[in-house]
Amino acid sequence: MCPFCYIGKRKFEAALEQFEDREAIEIVWKSFQLNPDQETDPEVNLHQHLADVKGWSLDYARQMNDYVTGMAREVGLDYHLDKAVVANSFDAHRLIQFAKQQGLGDAMEERLFKAYFTEGANTADHETLLRLGTEIGLPAEPVRAVLASGEFAGAVQADIHESRLLGVRGVPFFVFNRKYAVSGAQAPETFLGALRKAFPEWRQANPVLVELASEGAVCGPDGECN
Repeated sequence: MCPFCYIGKRKFEAALEQFEDREAIEIVWKSFQLNPDQETDPEVNLHQHLADVKGWSLDYARQMNDYVTGMAREVGLDYHLDKAVVANSFDAHRLIQFAKQQGLGDAMEERLFKAYFTEGANTADHETLLRLGTEIGLPAEPVRAVLASGEFAGAVQADIHESRLLGVRGVPFFVFNRKYAVSGAQAPETFLGALRKAFPEWRQANPVLVELASEGAVCGPDGECN
């Protein structure tokens, strides 16, 4: 629900496209709630919500949202913040955790971002989450079961606890190799610099095993030899 997270995602992706070893990079999304106590209210306009929370006038809140919409447009995103639904994000985070388990974490993040910022979808509504999950290839019945239960709540809370240990106070927040951090929707050049700094250190600590020949006779742990 943070508008800068979607923008930051696009800027990081632009950096990754320029990175020489991009195929070796694994992206792991972590849960973080800006307002865990946020109540879902489809009747509240986002402009009014922002004005109430920040103590701004309604006109100033609209101006800020227009400014953010312009930032999004610069990276190819089409924000419609006038349609955004004020919603609690906890169940959406649980769905992301399930998607991560299925190897679809990035796809789920992307679909939720678009649903919230562009389509005006209620991302706390279970039927909406079910639809979004199945659109990216998640099986319907397991998604329905996850949403109907408290499953993956522990994983969400574990990520939030980890963020506190790392000193995260806001998002987006990118951590490279658990050693370097970039805070905010920075320019692609900043992300590229972080990748080029962190990756060689990771590679040195995790050398690649190169198999020069694979046709000799071998025995496996199951006792089969060939």
